[in-house]
Amino acid sequence: MTAKTSKSAAKAAAKPAAKPATKTAKAKAGKPADVTPASRRKAATAKPGKPAASGPRLLSGGNPQIPKGHGDAPVQAYLDAVPGWKREIARRLDALVERTVPGVSKAVKWNTPLYAVEEGHWFLAMHCFDRYLKVTFFRGAALDPPPAHASKMADVRYHHIHEHDPFDEARLADWIAQASRLPGERM
Repeated sequence: MTAKTSKSAAKAAAKPAAKPATKTAKAKAGKPADVTPASRRKAATAKPGKPAASGPRLLSGGNPQIPKGHGDAPVQAYLDAVPGWKREIARRLDALVERTVPGVSKAVKWNTPLYAVEEGHWFLAMHCFDRYLKVTFFRGAALDPPPAHASKMADVRYHHIHEHDPFDEARLADWIAQASRLPGERM
């Protein structure tokens, strides 16, 4: 029996030592269970000594990233997160829609506030870009006169509001009133 034991001991001594664990394996073994890929990205982008920014993240072009939801609260969260000079314009536009279309339904989908007369039939949206606030009329080609900017979709027209443009409340109220009487876009 000693011969068998000495052969086994000799074989074990002749085997190379186990390979050291790779960095990935070491990281996985030592990683806390509550760390997610998203939290690692956030931690990697945070500057040392400064807490991570709270509130909605701005997407490319400066549009706030807001969770989708129905009602006024998600729209108000969007308006609170709109950057710079566009916030005041977006708030004025939201108030104008409420005054012009009593009982308007609101929602945020695709990081965009939407407005409807009847739930699910949307007539207007707004979206932030670096240099302007885009107001989308889903049946804008039927408005008189139609907004200046055409879309790839035949019925859709856009109105762009730049920083130093006057806020033409009368023109916008007229378009909003007309758009609210047209069949809305189902989404």
